[in-house]
Amino acid sequence: MTVLDARALNRATLARQLLLDRADVPVLDAVAHLCGLQAQEPQEPFVGLWSRLHAFDPATLSDLLTGRRVVRTHLMRRTVHLLTADDVLAWRARHDAMLRQRVLATYRRELAGVDLDELTAAGLAVMSDGEPRSMPELARAVAGRWPEPGPRPLGEMLVAALIPMVQLPPRGLWRTKGGVRNVPLATWLGRDIDPPGANGSDANGSDANGSGANGSGANGSDAAGEALVRRYLAAFGPAASADLRAWCGLAGLPAAVAAVREELVTFRDERGRELLDLPDAPRPDPGTPAPVRFLPAFDNAILGYQDRSRIIDDAHRGLSVTGARVVLVDGRVAATWTVTDGTVTVTPLRRFSRAERTGVADEAEALASFLSDNESQRAEIAAPLG
Repeated sequence: MTVLDARALNRATLARQLLLDRADVPVLDAVAHLCGLQAQEPQEPFVGLWSRLHAFDPATLSDLLTGRRVVRTHLMRRTVHLLTADDVLAWRARHDAMLRQRVLATYRRELAGVDLDELTAAGLAVMSDGEPRSMPELARAVAGRWPEPGPRPLGEMLVAALIPMVQLPPRGLWRTKGGVRNVPLATWLGRDIDPPGANGSDANGSDANGSGANGSGANGSDAAGEALVRRYLAAFGPAASADLRAWCGLAGLPAAVAAVREELVTFRDERGRELLDLPDAPRPDPGTPAPVRFLPAFDNAILGYQDRSRIIDDAHRGLSVTGARVVLVDGRVAATWTVTDGTVTVTPLRRFSRAERTGVADEAEALASFLSDNESQRAEIAAPLG
């Protein structure tokens, strides 16, 4: 079996993530190809798309949000993602059990004794008037029936798990601040999420007898899971099953992987892990030059893997979960960046060569121009850390 070293995996990841060459594709198609963008920080997806697309206009993404073709919602790993409306409707039921379990992992003691079906019904009754509500407002509206848990556990369970919600604009619009106001996905989009039966699972991710935890139905099918496997590999492959789980948070995908395995090709990494991939997906020559790219906080090019060594050194892995914005040099995380008063400041994690420094400075100036609507091209490179 062919072994792919870290550089080969790096170049494949950059190609799949549209970071090797900026793509000439519509913004909606890019969001769909990337399986969504992590978006708990509302402005970060704009930088992520600027680094991936030619002539990216942030107003286009804002228009997709107000036009209800892209939404902000809790999905993969119970984090807020920016997804196409079609994808969230197709995938939401497949994530139900995981979302409940992750909220319970935090609030199991507080929510002990709360019937989640009754809580769901109460929350839907409150939201049936179509009025947007913040999480605390929704929690207070049902707290009279369940006073002991407190508003935070009730609110998180309702908004992040029990009721498929969307965060309304102006939250997430370009250069716009707005608090989180939620409405049910079905209300906002005018369409219901795909029914669990269409995904081969009931609302708890169990089979028809309630015995399975892998999301497959009585006939063993898991159409939504199989689609997730294919889409993940198109955007992140080659990758191991553990990487797939780390990206979506779903533990119950072995049956889906098994169902599509005959469609896939396999490799091994230098650790001996089996890697799965789509046969015709791009795997560039490891010697392919990689341009400087600036990534936003929590970019999925890094967070989309259990083993992130293909793109970030283990010594710097913590940056990927603390919200640091990073710079890729020769395809790997080599610096962090911040922006203050129109100036992009880069802090290297190692010394740059003269050519690397020039490349980083040029891209930092272009980013400063993008973030300031062409009012500033100021960029600074600080001394390397340590």
